[in-house]
Amino acid sequence: MRVGQNPAKFIESVDQPEPVTVAVLVYIPFLEGYYSQSLEVLKTCLDSLWQNTLQPYDLLVFDNASCPEVRQYLQDSHQAGKIQYLLLSSRNIGKSGAWNLIFSAAPGEYLAYADSDIYFYPGWLPAHLKVLEAFPNAGMVTGLPMWSSAEYSTSTIEWAKNQAEARLERGQFLPWEDYWRHASSLGMTLAEAQAQFAAKEDLCLFYNNQKYYVGAGHFQFVGRRQILQSVLPFPARRPMGDVRLLDVALNERGYLRLSTAEWWVQHLGNTLQGFDGQTPPLVGQKNQGAAATRGQVWDWKPVRKFLLWVYNRTFEILFRN
Repeated sequence: MRVGQNPAKFIESVDQPEPVTVAVLVYIPFLEGYYSQSLEVLKTCLDSLWQNTLQPYDLLVFDNASCPEVRQYLQDSHQAGKIQYLLLSSRNIGKSGAWNLIFSAAPGEYLAYADSDIYFYPGWLPAHLKVLEAFPNAGMVTGLPMWSSAEYSTSTIEWAKNQAEARLERGQFLPWEDYWRHASSLGMTLAEAQAQFAAKEDLCLFYNNQKYYVGAGHFQFVGRRQILQSVLPFPARRPMGDVRLLDVALNERGYLRLSTAEWWVQHLGNTLQGFDGQTPPLVGQKNQGAAATRGQVWDWKPVRKFLLWVYNRTFEILFRN
């Protein structure tokens, strides 16, 4: 039995989604150890997004079973109208599992994805959209200059070879300062980064008087929602282990993977050390002091492997069993 009529029947229209959906994936299971500063990093990420994005957008946040303190912050932000769509998972379904939901749920024509440790600089969104306008067949565009393996960008390379106005060049294009600025945020030691930098070869695409790095990153990218949805679903077997499937799927379908030559975003990692939240960190400085103070014993691979095993086993005992 029903009493009266549902008032919603008399509403003639509903709000339409913005053209861009910005999606942030959050996983902070506790606030100790590795994650001790992660809530502050998350706040810095979202504050930079709110302050430095002038174009209309909707914010979608997917929380992958974070601790109560993180969820309370997200729920407060949602209640304040700062987050338009808040998805809460009761268990960690992995990054690829979260992508299945995010890519499917995003209502905008464009999807701007980011991990929760990304800082957005002013002008980041129009800079990404400009690249997508220049390349209608782009699958994902990352907003910082970075080296990436050409293995997952063969379609990008093939496309460039078939375009008279496009040019591919190989060499050392990425300066050490830019390389170390990103590598240090990934937890690499100075020695590890120097060895990898010496061995790498950059691949750049020059098109319409613009320079792009061939390849893109999983931590941040912008793409067309329809293209990203076309490669679903991804199997979700491990928290982080299946992310390469996105690269493979886009590449196999002939879509381009590119990175900008300018810094429009910054990967922070799990700490704000060396980052003031407003200007880019001094090139070559971030985490360099920490790397320099590590003794040789900690750089020895068997020792590092053993300590990582202890860390992972401790995590399993405390938080999974």
